[in-house]
Amino acid sequence: MAEQTVTAAAAPEAPRSMRTFFIIWGGQLVSIMGSGLTSFALGVWIFNKTGQATPFALTALFSMLPRILLSPLGGSLADRWNRRWLMILSDAAAALVTGAAAVLLYLGDLQIWHIYLMASIGSILGAFQEPAYMSSVTMLVPRQHLARASGMMQTASSLTMIVSPMLAGVLFGVIGLRGILVIDFVTCFFAVGALLLVRIPQPPVVETPGTRTDFLSDARFGWRYLLQRRGLMVMLLYFALVNFLLNLAMVLMAPLVLSYGDASTLGLVQAISGLGMLAGSIAISAWGGPKDRIPAILIFLGTAGLGLGMAGVYPSALATGGGLFLMMAMIPLASGCSQAIYQSKIEPGVQGRVFAIRGMITQSIMPLAFLLAGPLSDFVFESLLLEGGGLADTFIASLLGTGPGRGTGLIFVLSGLTLVAASMLAGLNPRLRRVETELPDAVPAAAD
Repeated sequence: MAEQTVTAAAAPEAPRSMRTFFIIWGGQLVSIMGSGLTSFALGVWIFNKTGQATPFALTALFSMLPRILLSPLGGSLADRWNRRWLMILSDAAAALVTGAAAVLLYLGDLQIWHIYLMASIGSILGAFQEPAYMSSVTMLVPRQHLARASGMMQTASSLTMIVSPMLAGVLFGVIGLRGILVIDFVTCFFAVGALLLVRIPQPPVVETPGTRTDFLSDARFGWRYLLQRRGLMVMLLYFALVNFLLNLAMVLMAPLVLSYGDASTLGLVQAISGLGMLAGSIAISAWGGPKDRIPAILIFLGTAGLGLGMAGVYPSALATGGGLFLMMAMIPLASGCSQAIYQSKIEPGVQGRVFAIRGMITQSIMPLAFLLAGPLSDFVFESLLLEGGGLADTFIASLLGTGPGRGTGLIFVLSGLTLVAASMLAGLNPRLRRVETELPDAVPAAAD
């Protein structure tokens, strides 16, 4: 491995409690709830204004690409700058963007392209805020509670999936988009206020002798750091495949449900899947995860694959929702264990850079899944399971049925089964199986 140097004499003392994390988490929870309100309300506003689906896809694209492309820079800054102020500035800038949208709406000048611009700026800010937040957790939470902290962060996301759309649906009819933007603007300052109340220890910066200190060098550093730790790299590639398989199917959830139900059915299935994620997030938050995390991760994600496959077998809200509930309940359990391994095995002073590369790799697979899913469903699998299709007289048709949506259901089944098989094969890799014992802990345990 390349020799590394640390710019400070000693690493900060191991955290003894989660109090500071609780304060920051509470502020972020209120803020993302407000963002969830705006996201739902803007969707309704866009549909009412255009009646088209393309603006939704473009908004999603602008929300994703800048974060992926800028994540190495965000990770570099998270290691070299004050993480607390990086988060404060990102959250404050997000408030200004929301405020500007509210002003444009009040003046009657808000346009669709403004929404694209808002999404892009929000994505850019997320590229800086996220690695700062993720790498700060290691400095705030005792090592034995890292999985619990990860579960709490996912709990916040799952609560947003459930509560924000329901609340926004009510508020939109009462105060409209303008009022919701004002609420979002105010909630941003809960996140800023929480950060102003606390102190986040800044770890010593780890450097590699002979390299320049620009963000491209930092990106190469993060990549090499993972390559030199084979177990972590194998886990990263495994999770990239998991992300691809899940997104390949989940982007088709609406077409699958709407093939046999209506909009209310879709809302019910989405709520059930959100409840699954909430259940898993609460479980990992309360439990903290098992001692042997790698076998648990493989079991959790293999079970998630079974749930994903179940969701596509039968065209009913109960079957689809039940399968997605199982799948979504497993994701926080696996993610919490995975995050705890990365946080305990990677030095705090390089976590921003390494986490940025990890996120860039796992998220960059999402656009590919989105690009493939539609054509595969429309031009390949749907036609196979229509009456007279290539699979209409096979055991697959007797299992899944024929007609609209059944080809999309087959994509769910195949993605789920592939995830089960991938989890079994991943367990055969010795570097992955032994990552917790072969790599030394980089984060000290809290004193008793």
